[in-house]
Amino acid sequence: MRTDELDFELPPALIAQEPSPDRADSRLLQYCRHDRKIQHRKFAELPALLRRGDLLVFNDTKVLPARFSLRKPTGGVVEGLFLEESSAGLWRVMLKNVGQGVGMSLAIYDTEADAIVTENHGGGEYSIQIDPAEDAATLLGRIGRMPLPPYIRRGKEHDARDERDREHYQTVYARESGAVAAPTAGLHFTPELMTELDAKGVDRAFVTLHVGMGTFKPVSADTLEAHQMHSERYTISAQAADALNAAKRQAARIIAVGTTSARVLESQPDERRFEPTHSQTSIFIYPPYRWKHLGAMITNFHLPRSTLIAMIAALVGLEEQRRIYRTAIDERYRFFSYGDAMFIE
Repeated sequence: MRTDELDFELPPALIAQEPSPDRADSRLLQYCRHDRKIQHRKFAELPALLRRGDLLVFNDTKVLPARFSLRKPTGGVVEGLFLEESSAGLWRVMLKNVGQGVGMSLAIYDTEADAIVTENHGGGEYSIQIDPAEDAATLLGRIGRMPLPPYIRRGKEHDARDERDREHYQTVYARESGAVAAPTAGLHFTPELMTELDAKGVDRAFVTLHVGMGTFKPVSADTLEAHQMHSERYTISAQAADALNAAKRQAARIIAVGTTSARVLESQPDERRFEPTHSQTSIFIYPPYRWKHLGAMITNFHLPRSTLIAMIAALVGLEEQRRIYRTAIDERYRFFSYGDAMFIE
């Protein structure tokens, strides 16, 4: 499949720069695969669209304030993005403006700690040793900024706005720290909405996939088959496995809240029961694809030429994906991380 088949023109004004004041007040495009019908709703109407016994699968990863600043010995500023902690004090990061870097000592702003560049992995990715060693979540909690995608602009007021983004660029059920990007379909849920879902008899399960920056990376290869997919860590708990197996036995709909939950589900074999698992997935879902577990999906509107929009095309068909997105643009839906949502059933 050609990558340019996933391209489209999006008016810049439709790229959401701010979250909805009320998470559930965002808009919801409802699409039914059976009759190809599109309806326009509010996200707060979701409980009325679900059935008793449906199983919503949420990704409970928690976004780290992963952006931080360092200073060269010459005084120059280096911008850093935390990716993962390999071992105590040893971080894998993206660094800008550091050159070869290996052996360089960088001062971390607003701390008394230094970072020694120990390895250059290429492509702007490095390993650094924090001296003195400190837990990444603790240190970043003090000095980090939320890793908003580059299409969300924050000017000079960025630091003042970061506290608000720390709240809004995080799901209300986030609990497992490790992501450097939010599972954005979940940003629309509120505690009140979760209570409504409980009252409706909608079940839920939580899996964990620590979202990496590769999730939003455009496909640069000419064909999807040639794209090198990123890998992400995930966990299915015993409780989540039990809920998924119960839904399978009862022939209930398994509804992924976001593409990350969908990747976890579809990374599991279809010929046996769900099992508690801690693993990694590099699954790339694009047309044609035979879905194994997923019955429906709640998702935001995605970047052109991305692996995420390829997944949507695999779910509804390429021509329908194009029609849905044209409709969303015509109806002035808000796009990307802080934008509106879609329910594909």
